[in-house]
Amino acid sequence: MLPECLESLWRQSYRDIETIVVDDASTDGTHDLLIGYPEVTTLETLPGTKGHGFVAAVNAGLAKSRGEIIVLLNNDAVPDPGWLGELVGALDRNGWAGMAASKLMLYDHPNTFHSTGDYYGLDGVPNSRGVWETDRGQFNREEEVFGPCAAACAYRRSVLLDVAASGGTRPPYRVFDPQLWMYCEDVDFNLRARLRGHRTVYVPTASAHHRLSATGGGTLASYYVGRNLIYLIAKDLPLRLILRNLPRIALAQLRFAIEALRHIRGEAARARLRGIAVGLLTWPRVLPSRRRIIASRRISIRQFERVLRKHPLREITNYELRITN
Repeated sequence: MLPECLESLWRQSYRDIETIVVDDASTDGTHDLLIGYPEVTTLETLPGTKGHGFVAAVNAGLAKSRGEIIVLLNNDAVPDPGWLGELVGALDRNGWAGMAASKLMLYDHPNTFHSTGDYYGLDGVPNSRGVWETDRGQFNREEEVFGPCAAACAYRRSVLLDVAASGGTRPPYRVFDPQLWMYCEDVDFNLRARLRGHRTVYVPTASAHHRLSATGGGTLASYYVGRNLIYLIAKDLPLRLILRNLPRIALAQLRFAIEALRHIRGEAARARLRGIAVGLLTWPRVLPSRRRIIASRRISIRQFERVLRKHPLREITNYELRITN
């Protein structure tokens, strides 16, 4: 998938870019492949025989980057030629926005949405706006959304550093939280950024096509999504908000567990149950981060809850589907 992803970058109309590929201890010939791509200005190979995880890889790339606008792009995503220019232009036009979300379509079903910006419900469950819907022009307006899906999005460097510092990590080396390892790390960042008052603009003209879970997915995704959704509740949500919505939160987790039990013969379902169990048993690990995050918030709990209430509580989610994928 990497050649198609990189070649789509060379076709971008916006050319003032630095391309960084992070090779997370791959064994599939990626290093040799990249020798044929001199346009890749930096190749950061993480040492070791085992992968360090998506969060560590992204943080390594961020530490090497030099731009004032930082763009994340998964290797299983292919942006349209105008994608970068539209993201940069939207941030130029909208000084209030610190992040820009792409119009993400499914690679194999190019008229079906994967995400037009992410959101987070009062039940502690994130989702992608427009997921699985057919594009009928309903998301053609440039507007504010809760946060971007990190498969293809843009951040102002100042926002990355501010949110990293507020969580007690060491910018620029640990912008995304290493405790999460992979999956939901962008949701965690969106929550922390919102608590700091940072906002996101959705850019319908910045289109990319995503092979959903082509690089990850399966049991890996099921386990870490199961665990990390619980970590995010314990780590990022103000206590008053948790208590006020505890029945919703508990019901959502129960629903995930029941759905996994219904498919218990499948490896992904068993991995999801393990993730939920580990999350429930080990959530105190995130309390040191929680104290720093909540103490550094810039908006009131009422303002934060108002943002979450803008979105529906119940619909089938990407995170539910990972049980059976």
